[in-house]
Amino acid sequence: MLYQTENIHGGDVYGRPDILDFSANINPLGTPPGVAAAVQSTLSQLHLYPDPYCRDLVRAIAAHEGVPPEWVLCGSGAAELIYSYCLAVRPRCAAETAPTFSEYSLALGQAGCDVARWILRQENQFDLDGGFVDFIRRRAPDAVFLCSPNNPTGRLIPPPVLHRLLALCRDQKIRLFVDECFLDLTEGGRSLAVCLAEFPNLFILKAFTKSYGMAGLRLGYGLSADAGLLRAMSHTVQPWNVSSPAQAAGTAALREQDFLQTARRIIAAERPALAAALRGLGFWVCGSHANYLLFRGPPGLREALLARGISIRSCHSFQGLGPGWYRVAVRLHHENEALIAALADAVKRS
Repeated sequence: MLYQTENIHGGDVYGRPDILDFSANINPLGTPPGVAAAVQSTLSQLHLYPDPYCRDLVRAIAAHEGVPPEWVLCGSGAAELIYSYCLAVRPRCAAETAPTFSEYSLALGQAGCDVARWILRQENQFDLDGGFVDFIRRRAPDAVFLCSPNNPTGRLIPPPVLHRLLALCRDQKIRLFVDECFLDLTEGGRSLAVCLAEFPNLFILKAFTKSYGMAGLRLGYGLSADAGLLRAMSHTVQPWNVSSPAQAAGTAALREQDFLQTARRIIAAERPALAAALRGLGFWVCGSHANYLLFRGPPGLREALLARGISIRSCHSFQGLGPGWYRVAVRLHHENEALIAALADAVKRS
């Protein structure tokens, strides 16, 4: 629970239950009915502790990802796994890009780690290029943290760059942490899970949060061929950290591939239309591959939209960005139209 601390993330709708929320990048279709039914089925067992080994869920994830069950570690949301990874590895120096998801550096700071940042450039669509590989070669950090697609830019890491990094990190014995939490809702994204056997220093982070509309249940998982790493991570969290409803929901969610495919089709149609409408209002828009868009506009847009019943994510807290940067989820067509209408009105009256 946050206590007297600013919430820098999106998704806080509890002060305004009537808000139309574009600040959290959740599946526009919400939660699959099968997942809700699975949660309902656990209510008669709430007096029991959850399975401490997440047995059914681990088997389902392993089959879904095509990996041995021993390579799977479940957590109470992706955020818990970020912190447990940093506490287990305790790197002295780690490298990340900027902008990127803030919890990497926050978790590394709690582990007493220095963070070296590679600044991504707007004129390059915030893409990661070969310069980052050279940066890692020179700095030789203990760990590298990457997000693909990156949050908040929505850009995938080009495969040639990613594979050069995989080889470099293996050769220099650098741990490589790759966050794939948005990959299932991304156009053209391919998981590195097929590389785990060849690169035992690789850890992949995934979550049910965005893909299956399960943010309120808190469920994520990590994949690695390094049993020692997963054992060390498990020692940094409390027992029974994944609730019974979350375990049942995750197992059910992996059977909802048609639901996921429908969401991907909607996003593929709505994302370019939403980007074009944002550009039509005079904003600079990053060419996203994911289910969200980063754009630059005048300061004060978030507050102006809140007054109109819409929440967007201010990106002022991201390293490498600042005031005037915003991120919006790609939602259903009528909701996207409501966002554009509100933005057009806010710009007209500014």
